[in-house]
Amino acid sequence: MSDTARSIYITSPEGETGKSTIALGVLDLLVRKVQRVGVFRPVTRAVGPDVQDYVLELLLAHDGVDVTAEQAIGVTYEDVHADPEGALSQIVARYHEVARQCDFVVVVGTDYTDVAGPTELSFNARVAANLGAPVLLVVSGKGRTPDAVGNLIEVSVAELRSQHAQPIGVVANRVQPDDLDAVRALLGSLGPDGEPLTGAGTPSGPTAEPAPGARLPGWAVPEDPFLDAPTVRILMEAVGGTLAFGEEELLAREATDLLVGAMSFEHLLDRLTDGAVVITPGDRVDILIGLLAAHSASGFPSLAGVILNGGFFPPESTARLVADLDPSLPIIRTDLGTFRSASAAASARGRVTKESQRKVDTALALFEQSVDGAALLAGLDVPRPEVVTPLMFEYELLSRARADRKHVVLPEGDDDRILRAASTLLGRQVAELTILGEEQKVRARAAELGLDIDAAHVVSPHDPELVERFAAEYQRLRAHKGMTLEEARERVQDVSYFGTMMVHLGLADGMVSGAKHTTAHTIKPSFEIIKTQPGVSVVSSVFLMCLQDRVLVYGDCAVIPDPTAEQLADIAISSAATAQQFGVDQRVAMLSYSTGESGSGADVDKVRRGTALVRERRPDLFVEGPIQYDAAVDASVAASKMPGSDVAGRATVFIFPDLNTGNNTYKAVQRSAGAVAVGPVLQGLNKPVNDLSRGALVQDIVNTVAITAIQAQAPADAADPTSDSQGATS
Repeated sequence: MSDTARSIYITSPEGETGKSTIALGVLDLLVRKVQRVGVFRPVTRAVGPDVQDYVLELLLAHDGVDVTAEQAIGVTYEDVHADPEGALSQIVARYHEVARQCDFVVVVGTDYTDVAGPTELSFNARVAANLGAPVLLVVSGKGRTPDAVGNLIEVSVAELRSQHAQPIGVVANRVQPDDLDAVRALLGSLGPDGEPLTGAGTPSGPTAEPAPGARLPGWAVPEDPFLDAPTVRILMEAVGGTLAFGEEELLAREATDLLVGAMSFEHLLDRLTDGAVVITPGDRVDILIGLLAAHSASGFPSLAGVILNGGFFPPESTARLVADLDPSLPIIRTDLGTFRSASAAASARGRVTKESQRKVDTALALFEQSVDGAALLAGLDVPRPEVVTPLMFEYELLSRARADRKHVVLPEGDDDRILRAASTLLGRQVAELTILGEEQKVRARAAELGLDIDAAHVVSPHDPELVERFAAEYQRLRAHKGMTLEEARERVQDVSYFGTMMVHLGLADGMVSGAKHTTAHTIKPSFEIIKTQPGVSVVSSVFLMCLQDRVLVYGDCAVIPDPTAEQLADIAISSAATAQQFGVDQRVAMLSYSTGESGSGADVDKVRRGTALVRERRPDLFVEGPIQYDAAVDASVAASKMPGSDVAGRATVFIFPDLNTGNNTYKAVQRSAGAVAVGPVLQGLNKPVNDLSRGALVQDIVNTVAITAIQAQAPADAADPTSDSQGATS
């Protein structure tokens, strides 16, 4: 592998700039475009049981990085103190070990925790120059005027250049929202040395645009206090506390406010806020019971935790009452007094870590909205990728969904995975969401989990007005089956029917369900209500199979057990359309156990007839069948078995003769080849409805919602909503 990997060195002139969140954004941007991305820390504290490099842990946890912590570390601060020149030589050698196995390396500079302050930026500049890595400078706008930010940039860029480092851009991070416009104007006028260009746009000067090559690109990222919020677990550790009651999982929630509750509960109640942790003496039983009541009550803030201090604990009778209430809210006890508890908790620092998905989502959203990723990549000369990795494909899904946001309904609002996925989708602005469930219960659980679903619509499937509207429409649609209004009223309160009716009546563009329900329960309503597209007789499915270097389409692996020749043709045509929708070439292989005219029998003849029907209905498609899998994917086999074919050896869409073959094949490829299987993606419906596995992970749900949104972006041809549809469920 080449030892000439491209790289970027991210550094700052001081601590507390939020450099790690910018590094995370850059890393996330690069894994969309580059196959092998590495991470490197030139200098770190000695890592062990008592010392952690949170920046390194955060970056190494990214799915797109395949480098170990040991490989990613150059030297320790102790090494730099003992022998600066020797440490620099070791850093260069260690860096090239990582570079040899990567296409791009994100290098993150020191944290201003040990190296002498005035010389630290100079040291980082020397490292960057010796690595041949262009520098992205990160400065903090927190507590600074725009002019002060400009002065800091100018001095820092001069220091970088004095050590022969090459700055390629500046990020002013943690800028107060009121100063954003002024800072962005200043950054738009930076010359190559970080000084304002004469005659270029400044907050108070003319707006002449400097020549592109004459300026240093710059971006401003606003301050978000949530990124600094410590988790309840961090506060518990800060006060030396232990969990007395509540869910341990909820210790991961961020504490966005800290209150000392030694006053009367009446006065404390007025000061409670969402996400607050209240420190109160352990013998104030009245306050503890009041806090639990307020936390559980509708219309009152959702607390993040309670710390009982002073070494006191409620007497046995009260403790029994608290236990019987079975609170999910973390209740922590500590021996520290009020002052020491409050001081320790107030000094606890929050970080963006791999454990906080909401913080990661928030940081990435801020980066995406504030930094021109295309301009940054252009400055780094990142080549257009020749392969498509699973991560590249997943990020492309999110980007395409975000480009034209659609409205997706999630019926299973009582599942924590759905709430976590919703928080990510909303934070990354992938789709507009409606979650079905009782609003107070759904929002309270999301708040307990430390999730932000404020932008979601939460709708009860028992909403009287909607139930009546949906029942009347469902009774009309199913009148030919003898459906009465009373039966319809009961039926549409099922979450799958309710969500499907929302899609049918245009209250949502698509639906994703199945985390807690069977495939049949999820998609049966769509057969009755949404129905199939014109010219399509069946609803079928595909899996998008993400291999190491490409994406293939497998159908049908989830819906139709034993398709007829006509249904095979429908599946092939629908699968080709799905492939095109997701950027996959349309080269369709109709699979069988023989190739061309070499075999006979009912199973082969079915595939042969299906292939003929595809050619008749879609003469523009490249389709081949019957064909064996090896002839479809291997050019050398294709050359001997089916020479001259437009599909053989180059197939991208694979149509299996039956569900047994398709389901087993996709799982074999998934497990044996390490492929990422995205799906099943339902196709053939007038509007998109997609099913989840009941073992779905949060990322699976995020991907499926993005797929559904993309399907909704490309509406099918006008369909007859009264036409009958057919389909089978697994």
